[in-house]
Amino acid sequence: MDNKKIGQHISRQFNAEMEDIRHKVLTMGGIVEEQIEQASQAFMQCNLELAEKVIQKDDQIDSLEMEIDQECTEILARRQPAAFDLRMLIATIKIITDLERIGDEAARIAKMVIALEKTDYYHDKYHEIQHLLDMVKAMLHSSLDCLARLDASNVVDIKNQDVKVDREYGSIIRQLITRMMEDPRNITRALDVLWTSRSLERIGDHSCNICEHVTYMVKGKDVRHISQEELEKVISK
Repeated sequence: MDNKKIGQHISRQFNAEMEDIRHKVLTMGGIVEEQIEQASQAFMQCNLELAEKVIQKDDQIDSLEMEIDQECTEILARRQPAAFDLRMLIATIKIITDLERIGDEAARIAKMVIALEKTDYYHDKYHEIQHLLDMVKAMLHSSLDCLARLDASNVVDIKNQDVKVDREYGSIIRQLITRMMEDPRNITRALDVLWTSRSLERIGDHSCNICEHVTYMVKGKDVRHISQEELEKVISK
């Protein structure tokens, strides 16, 4: 985040509290991004060690969410902030919820790796989700970059990317249905891919939510349920 955009207050303690929240949110985002990268590698390579690391990080993410939530609530009660500071705190509470849910999806993928370890598991059989993986990781990275820089200029591109993620997810589902109909022996494997793809699609949705919350923080406008044309107007102001 750009510290210049965080209002300067008479109370240095208030500044310190806001900066502490900023730092913790970015730390949480970094952990989540690392978690997704490790979960992806674990699934594609059947790497049990990485899968365990992803699951362990989930507790750290949960703790950060509760800690940041508590700090935001206390500041709202004691400081009664206004304007940008108020929007920042409200948006932060929503952002950490999305980050925590992304972490849950990463842990879900990691747990599937462990469950599949004793089955007929070969990573080259899961090639169809590689493109979806890459798209979702790029979306999350872009959303966290918007958060770090407090810059909403890329929000339209990120939301357009979410549309592509949904299309890719739909394409994978159609492929899986076709294979299951052709040969019932494909059903178990197809379901593994289906649930993993669903987690990835949800990660894309939460990443999109994050950049929408950043837009509210920066622009003071709720853009969650508006058209792309309206969004472009908000961003351009």
